[in-house]
Amino acid sequence: TRLMTPDDAIAAGAMALFGEKYGDEVRVLSMGRGDESSYSVELCGGTHVNALGDIQLFVITHEGGVSAGVRRIEALTGEAARLWLMSKYKTLVGVEEVIGPTPDPVARAKQLRGEIKRLERELADTKKMLAIGTGPMQPNVMVELVGGHRFYGQVIEGLDPKGLRGLVDEGKARVGSGVVALVAVNDGRATVAVGVTDDLTARRNAVDLVRKAVEAVGGQGGGGRPDMAQGGGPDGAKAAEALEAVKAALTEETVTA
Repeated sequence: TRLMTPDDAIAAGAMALFGEKYGDEVRVLSMGRGDESSYSVELCGGTHVNALGDIQLFVITHEGGVSAGVRRIEALTGEAARLWLMSKYKTLVGVEEVIGPTPDPVARAKQLRGEIKRLERELADTKKMLAIGTGPMQPNVMVELVGGHRFYGQVIEGLDPKGLRGLVDEGKARVGSGVVALVAVNDGRATVAVGVTDDLTARRNAVDLVRKAVEAVGGQGGGGRPDMAQGGGPDGAKAAEALEAVKAALTEETVTA
């Protein structure tokens, strides 16, 4: 530790912070071997320990960006650092009790995460197959004749709404000519997707149909194209009523040009 003028401290390699006010003399602390090989030189007027050994343990607990080119770190020292490391150790022991003894718990956790993602994909694919009637439990699509058009509608529990449009496209391919309406229910909320085959878009508009369904589940609006539209509402318990609303719209004599 040395007392120096701010200019001499900066010349020695210390960094001055913009916006800080310094007196005629400042303390300069060097960390290293005490010779020209010091690996850190700090200019500061605050209170410091007498030697690095007084700090004991030093553990960085958080690191993040403050502004462009500036990073901020948060750390613990001494007894606080020891207690933090002990809590992490106890967490690691708890994880090993769940995943089983392993020489590399991190690698094992990554492996389990990959297996979970694979199973989630397989489950999503199975739900899609069942939804459009291609799975082993539902070999045929149940198609109705509604308003003179082939209609297929289904409520699907737990299906990711992101997969609805793809299912509607597959449903349209299976009905050939007609209308497909699917409702995915997740956590009590309903997401509706309606598709109209290209040969019918001059007479039936998917946007108009999906808005009828959305209204039935307590939502408003819905948008898309004449051949594909999607919307949602908060009342998933009325998903079946949403399908009935689409069917009722198809039976109306007035059609959308």
